[in-house]
Parts: sequence; C-alpha cells; structure tokens
Amino acid sequence: MAKAHVQHKLLDMMKRRIPTVIAVVLLLAVWEAWVRIGHVPSTMIASPSEIAQATVETWPTLWPATQVTLLEGTVGFLLAVACGILIGILLYCSRIANAALFPLLSAAQTMPLISIAPLFLIWFGFEISGKIVIVAVFGLFPIAVQTIRGLEAVPQFYSDVALTCGATRTWTLWHVKLRVAARQIYGGIRVSAAYIFATAATAEYLGARKGLGIWLQAAYNSFRTPLIFSATLVIIVITGILMCLVNLSERLLLGPADADADPDADQ
Repeated sequence: MAKAHVQHKLLDMMKRRIPTVIAVVLLLAVWEAWVRIGHVPSTMIASPSEIAQATVETWPTLWPATQVTLLEGTVGFLLAVACGILIGILLYCSRIANAALFPLLSAAQTMPLISIAPLFLIWFGFEISGKIVIVAVFGLFPIAVQTIRGLEAVPQFYSDVALTCGATRTWTLWHVKLRVAARQIYGGIRVSAAYIFATAATAEYLGARKGLGIWLQAAYNSFRTPLIFSATLVIIVITGILMCLVNLSERLLLGPADADADPDADQ
C-alpha cells in the first residue's frame, strides 16, 4: 500500500513537471535556431550552446565568484528570515511599534539599491559584510509583512482554547499562533528567497572585490555576452536550489501542505 502511494506521488509529480521540461526544451531549441539561422552576432545575444560552452570553459574562475555570492546571499537570507520574523512579531504585538516602524520599513523597500549602495560602501567598504547587510535589509520586508498578516489571520478560537487551558499569552503566541501562521510566513520566505542572490550580485556590481557581480561587470566591459549569460544562469540555478531547500524545510517542519486541511471541510 505504501509503495503504491509513493508511486502515485512520483507519477503525479512527473505529470506536473513534464510540461515545464517541454516548455524549457522548446524555448532553448527556438533560441538556438534563431541565433544560428538569423546569424545574430554573439556580442548581441549568445546561443544556448555558446553559453554552455562558455560556462564550462570559464568554470575554474566562475565557481570562486559563485562561492562569494553564495556566502553573501545565504548569510544575508538567514539574517533576513530571523529579523523578518522577529520584526513581524514585534509589529503584530505592539500597535505603537506598528504605527511608528511599519511606514519606515515600507519606505526602506522603495529605495532603489543603487541609491543606498554608496552608503554601504562608505560604511563597510568593499568587504563581504556590507553585501550581507544589504541582502538582509532587502530580504526581510516580505517576511515581516507575511508574519504580520499570518498572525492577524489566525482565528481567535485558537487563542481562546489555549488560554482556557491555562497557557500564557506569550506561550500561545510562540506555540499556537506562529504554528498556525507558519504557512503564510513561509510564503514571505519564498518571496524573499526568489531575489536574494540577484540582490547580492547587484550589490557586488555596484562595488566589491569579487563575486558574480564583479564577474558580470568584467564580462560587460569586455563585451563577452556569453559570460553574462553564464553568470545569469548560475544565479538562476542557485536561486532554484535555495527555493527547493525552503520548500523542503517547510515540508520537514510543517508536513505536507494538505496536512493542514480540515478533514470535515467536504462533509
């Protein structure tokens, strides 16, 4: 029975993924044909085969740059998750803090990275720590917002039951409300994860010693378009890996998404 259930799950997953694979293959085929048949200059746009070849040839230098961006993005993302959840809880618990800080938090997210990156260069120089702080600042907003919204959406009866059973308000917040709001909080975490490494690379591009941003800058300055696509491909891949890890952590901590469904909802 268990084996049949696993096979059903795998088959269902394959059915969901096959359209995506077919779409990607068709896109790459059309892209390759367009560049080759149209004789498009490689300085304008590179074909998928040229990008793959450039990635393989430059991997000994591309990988060290990737490691720097990975470090900045990963540490900054973890800080964003921790700070975003804590700020969200603070703004949920205190109306005064919400009224005072939420507009400032929102305003901070509207500022373009290029306008505040010089300040971080002045404060932190070209060191990795400055890029980590930038990533954390730009990554915590969706997590904080979804934490607030998730906690506000928790039905009141959850708290009533816990308090009736003798729990304190603090215990109810951390062990009941946050658990119920966790799915929505993970939604904010996924939004943040989607652009973490792109933010890190952009911050490097504006001022750093090494990383994918510097790699992109060097490729642009030398008009080596395939290398620009190689760095972009790496950013997409590591972002996809991070998204998979976020989904895996959600499944391990909270179980499958359908585990929270009300079994009596259809009755």
